[in-house]
Amino acid sequence: MEKKIKPSANFYDVINERRSVRKYDPSVKVSDEEIKELIGETILAPNAHNLNTWRFMVFKEAALKERLHKIALGQRQVLEAPVVIAVFGDLNAYSIENSERINQKAVDAGFMTKEVKAKIDNSMDDFSGHVSEQMKREWLMLDSGLAAMQFILAAKARGYDTVPMIGYDVEAFRNEFKIPENLVDGLLIAVGKAKEPGYPTVRLEVDEVTYWNGKF
Repeated sequence: MEKKIKPSANFYDVINERRSVRKYDPSVKVSDEEIKELIGETILAPNAHNLNTWRFMVFKEAALKERLHKIALGQRQVLEAPVVIAVFGDLNAYSIENSERINQKAVDAGFMTKEVKAKIDNSMDDFSGHVSEQMKREWLMLDSGLAAMQFILAAKARGYDTVPMIGYDVEAFRNEFKIPENLVDGLLIAVGKAKEPGYPTVRLEVDEVTYWNGKF
């Protein structure tokens, strides 16, 4: 059964009702069209230098999810959820070629002048040669986290549930699915319809986690 669920218009309902769900209704499917729409909404997330650094791998086939299940420490949602998304960051995004390609789209859309494009592309060429790979990896992790949160909220707006997962054997995952060296590991996200509601959780109070004006 493929059921298309319309997004909710109420952002505050989305952020207050989102839960991490680990038990999914296997009869509810998510269509390829909706996955593409979700990823399209996800890549509206902010990202450093607008280099569109995220990459996504979609797991829908049962046989692939069986292989992933073993790597993901036997977490049941990998098998029950209709879709699991792997989020990566791409080291190759920090290249003049990628900058030129994206900025040319901005020029074609009328969002940027050719002069501004040339200035940004030149600065990116200089920037890329002076930033360490470790720093780029750290930035990719931040971009991936922003994208993952955007995906989670976009899914909830459509009535779907999710759970982000960092508990998996990264080395085994990379070997099993032949992940290219330029892709930096982020996290996995299971998405589907909850069979049982996620548990409500508590948070520390705002004053317990907030510092004002540089004072700790």
